[in-house]
Amino acid sequence: MGLIQTTAPPLAERLRPQRLDQVVGQQHLLGPQGPLTRAAQLQRLPSMILWGPPGVGKTTLARLLAQAVNARMLSLSAVLSGVKEIREAVAQAELWQGQGERVVVFVDEVHRFNKSQQDAFLPHVESGLFVFVGATTENPGFEVNSALLSRAQVFRLESLSA
Repeated sequence: MGLIQTTAPPLAERLRPQRLDQVVGQQHLLGPQGPLTRAAQLQRLPSMILWGPPGVGKTTLARLLAQAVNARMLSLSAVLSGVKEIREAVAQAELWQGQGERVVVFVDEVHRFNKSQQDAFLPHVESGLFVFVGATTENPGFEVNSALLSRAQVFRLESLSA
């Protein structure tokens, strides 16, 4: 038995929003007429890049958007994944789509993928196999390749203030 015993999830996890209407901030995206609110209401998510500083909720927002449109979500980390994991995600997306499921593929730190890794998503985004959601702390105009960027909308998340 360790010196510290924890049974409750970390505070950040306990406070994490469970629905879009619980998200604090980002009113320019999630307000009543915000583009992400409208997309969720219309059940039509575009492929997108969520750009903002660390800790503003990019990953949580991606999860909540997928949930709002009743889609299955596959998550990849560009830090830990390569082409093999991308292929596995595509295979899973094909399986789910074949079962009538909608699919969102979320890539955290998408700017860490090289050009060929980013290009691996293109045919599947174009075919509508899945909605692509990338998250980045870096300016996507410089760090995400132009082919992928041209097929996604960029949404800038703002720092949260006290």
